[in-house]
Amino acid sequence: MSAFTVHIKHGGKQQSLQLDPEQPPSVFKEAIYQVTGVPVDRMKVMIKGALLKDDSSWKGVNPKAGQTFTVIGTAGPLPKPPSTPVQFLEDMDERELASVSKTPVGLQNLGNTCYMNSTVQALRAIPELQTALDPVTGTPTTAQHRLAMALRETYKAMGKTTEGFPPLILLTNLRAVFPQFAEQTNAGHYAQQDAEECWSQMISAMKTQVPGLTNGSGSASKSFIEQYMVGEMRKVLKSVEDTEEPESVSVEEMLKINCNISSSTNYMHSGIKESLDEVIEKHSERLGRTAKYKQTSRISRLPSNLTVHMVRFYWRRDINKKAKIMRKVKFPFEFDALDLLTDELREKIQPATRKLLEIEGDRLERRRARRKLKNKSNQPSGSAPPETNVGSSGENPEPEPMSVDEPRPGDIEDEATAREREKAAIDAVIDPEVRGDTGAAVHALFELTAIVTHKGASADGGHYIGWVRKSALETLDESAPEGDKEEWYKFDDDKVSVVTREKISTLDGGGEDSTAYLLLYRAKPIY
Repeated sequence: MSAFTVHIKHGGKQQSLQLDPEQPPSVFKEAIYQVTGVPVDRMKVMIKGALLKDDSSWKGVNPKAGQTFTVIGTAGPLPKPPSTPVQFLEDMDERELASVSKTPVGLQNLGNTCYMNSTVQALRAIPELQTALDPVTGTPTTAQHRLAMALRETYKAMGKTTEGFPPLILLTNLRAVFPQFAEQTNAGHYAQQDAEECWSQMISAMKTQVPGLTNGSGSASKSFIEQYMVGEMRKVLKSVEDTEEPESVSVEEMLKINCNISSSTNYMHSGIKESLDEVIEKHSERLGRTAKYKQTSRISRLPSNLTVHMVRFYWRRDINKKAKIMRKVKFPFEFDALDLLTDELREKIQPATRKLLEIEGDRLERRRARRKLKNKSNQPSGSAPPETNVGSSGENPEPEPMSVDEPRPGDIEDEATAREREKAAIDAVIDPEVRGDTGAAVHALFELTAIVTHKGASADGGHYIGWVRKSALETLDESAPEGDKEEWYKFDDDKVSVVTREKISTLDGGGEDSTAYLLLYRAKPIY
């Protein structure tokens, strides 16, 4: 039934209103408030001598066009119009829609380009990268410069649309800098590529083109990538066969940590340890032949963004092709890197690591207490009180014991005050030298932020998908789901959906379905 005109009578005045029987009476009452100023909670609406309630059925009331409703109640000031005109979604253009939409957009597949799309989406989880890309302007002087500018423009364009964006300029520049990504099949189609190679090549290109961030005092001596994504690995090489040969020590740049997968690897951490402690073969000058050496590697600079590479592809000589290791390897959502560090770095950041663990426990308790209070306050005020135990005589009820764990409003410290206190506490234990190293982690606690997965049995085929933690792309409040219900974005090219952490935990392998290949861990925020 379509809307029709009725009359309302209030304070001796009569006015006309539209009544839509498809909407509940509460909507009609709100319309009455708009013209009379009588608040809905103090309003009585009468029709044919009966009271119109919020849960009344229009079928039972059976209003007619031209019918008069009597409104009883004291009017207050009329509601003010909104300070800015109301704009409806259907009236917005693409840019305006993108500014109010919280869901990030995907990237169109331009022909076996899922390896690049998933990489770009995962890198987007590093918020400082967007800031660092802004100054990349001017006339491009090199192909690497054009690639960095193309990445910046791609991210900007993604923020101005609600449809899957075609990253054609980025793809063109990627192939210009790294021709291997322009390889074609015998049928003349662009071939599938390795997402890890794309990740590493894009990082290496940006390393020379994206300037570092500063603390406001002059220009940065390092590039952004060197600050936030590159670590240092100290390697000690000791001969297993010649005890007289002195050990050699070297320090190398670290773009990622490898997680080797053997027949006994079940967890990411153990796979990483295997890659850091390994026996290799090399020529010995003293022995004049190939000899075995034990290589022990430890991190001497820990970046705030740590990339873990699950080494799932290897070269099979018998078939002369890459093969995929299907083994299930569990990865953590939270990662403590202390035992991967050199003794010197561990000594510097261990106090801040311990203090942050303590602070996280306190924050969790406060959050739980606030939720309990909120749930308690949301209970209906008219709810029946809990039953009391009746004594044996049946006369005097026994009082219920008060739970010592029930939070009271005065028991919970103000969050802003607590954060200030915690900031001072952790600042006091952060090593000054580590703090002065922009982009380095000041503690060893990391959280999983993004994943690139591979689906399929072949390294030269299959499909790559990006997965990004929702909190990495937008600010969430305390009511956001936690634990297994925590939300992540799934970027399957231009198809974007929301999944839970429970789904992310199934990406650990064991078959041809999506399997974690690259994992981006981010140092936990301390403030």
